[in-house]
Amino acid sequence: MREFDRPGPIIEGDLAREIDEYELHALEYAGMINEAPRRGEASRRDRPSLAIPPRPPVVPSMPARRGRGATVNPPNRFEKTEAAPFDDGWKTLDVDFTDLPPLPTTLTRDSARSVITYNQSPDVGFDRAINPYRGCEHGCVYCYARPSHAYLGYSPGLDFETKLLFKPEVADLLERELRKPGYVPRPIALGTNTDPYQPVDRTLKLTRAVLEVLDRFNHPVTIVTKSAGVLRDADILQSMAKRNLVRVCLSVTTLDPALARRMEPRAATPARRLQALGELTRLGIPSGVMAAPMIPGLNDAELEKILESASRAGAGWGGYILLRLPHELKQIFETWLQEHFPDRAKRVLELIRETRAGALSDAKYGQRFTGTGVYADMLAKRFTRAAKQWGLDQTSSLDCSQFRVPPTASQGFAEAQLSLF
Repeated sequence: MREFDRPGPIIEGDLAREIDEYELHALEYAGMINEAPRRGEASRRDRPSLAIPPRPPVVPSMPARRGRGATVNPPNRFEKTEAAPFDDGWKTLDVDFTDLPPLPTTLTRDSARSVITYNQSPDVGFDRAINPYRGCEHGCVYCYARPSHAYLGYSPGLDFETKLLFKPEVADLLERELRKPGYVPRPIALGTNTDPYQPVDRTLKLTRAVLEVLDRFNHPVTIVTKSAGVLRDADILQSMAKRNLVRVCLSVTTLDPALARRMEPRAATPARRLQALGELTRLGIPSGVMAAPMIPGLNDAELEKILESASRAGAGWGGYILLRLPHELKQIFETWLQEHFPDRAKRVLELIRETRAGALSDAKYGQRFTGTGVYADMLAKRFTRAAKQWGLDQTSSLDCSQFRVPPTASQGFAEAQLSLF
């Protein structure tokens, strides 16, 4: 259950600045499963169907904004009304977008009452996750988490990467939940819906606060990120690694910096991610690579090279996920393709449909991450062969048996007093 401040405060100044460049994909709505509607909002049962109509409203596209991934802000599928462009005779639609300033990032406080979200998905390798942020400044145009922003009343397009929610009490709430009687520890996943090391975390440091709690409780954690910022917390991760409590996965979509800059404009460069992977391995922190998402006809030809580069950098295991385009993401990605790769957009979309039974997305368990058909089967075989060749087909488990609830400050004081007698 969560409740939001409306209207939420916008943090300005240093946090709203344009930030320079420096994800195991998982559940589509990880972190959004047990949501309560916002105050005054209809219950989910009364909301419109999640299905996207065959012919979604046309949203005018615009040239890519510097530092942002999406080129459109499609309407929220839960809203009954939507804004539409209108020319009143003054040529108000004849706007030159090329000189628009960069879009700033705004932050709104998320007054969450709990931070651990659970799922029972049979094809996800974890049953609980923490997301300190909603929305992600990395701006990855293919991000399957974009549609979850509609639950907040925002667009999954540019709003997803510019209007972020953060949970300032995430560490305190986490500790409270871990102290509940009967809590059974299992690995907690960080980075399942939005990146825990996205640019704003350099200032807010909420991810480090979460790790400090997990470290004190000897609680296992897995991390997926596109950021070299994970190295900031190497001291905590190294300590947890000695107790077999952590695994880190760097997501590498492409080795081409130009393509990466277009697809994921505020994530670390591919070379920087590989460098971070190597540094984590050198420090004894178990690390792997996720080649995700593989986009047919755009970056899938790099699969073997990504795995080879990651292995040479020190990765201990690897994985991949096929692109999926749920809900509004279909329109966002298709518009982005037409903007950046008009010469191959049609072919890429055809190949995606070939792997998704004629559609652009397939949410069926067991095949949503890998797809179906000849093309998808070939991609799976290529991954299996390359992973074995480069020693990335190993698996390991984290240790949950060390979980302990540490004494509170008052309990520690009482124990110290008793020790005097």
